Amino acid sequence: MATDTPDGGLSLTPMPQLEFATFPHQVFWLIVALVAIYFILTTIALPRIAAVLAERNGTITNDIAAAEELKLRAAEAEKAYEKALADARAEAQKIAGETRDAIKAQLDEATAKADADISAKAAESEARIAEIRESAMASVRDVANDTTGALVAALGGAAEAGDIADALEAELKGRG
Repeated sequence: MATDTPDGGLSLTPMPQLEFATFPHQVFWLIVALVAIYFILTTIALPRIAAVLAERNGTITNDIAAAEELKLRAAEAEKAYEKALADARAEAQKIAGETRDAIKAQLDEATAKADADISAKAAESEARIAEIRESAMASVRDVANDTTGALVAALGGAAEAGDIADALEAELKGRG
């Protein structure tokens, strides 16, 4: 560094930090500054930092414990949900079975009623057919009696109505 001298010239002197004559003063003030920084850090800054770290550590620990508790509650809630779902499915199966049984019973009852109606109508129809058959047979007998009487008269014979009726009855019994 260049400085002005009293005689008006420039003198080249080294930097004051590098002059060996000022080293003891520089070392003294260095030690004083380091001790002051040490005491400031140990009494003010580091306790505050330690308190913040301890608070964060406590918060993290509490959050982890709360998360574990919530995880257990969620597992219990899931188990309760699964149980409720299984119960609902079982109840639905029970209701479906009862409904199926009720419908089957109604269907069986309706089928039995329809079968009974069909049987009654079939019996009634058979009775009508038998009645019509007997009526037809009676008409056939009357027609056969009249026709036989007319044929016997047309052939020149004479026969009594009772004889013709007996002959026709014998003939129908033999074929029937």
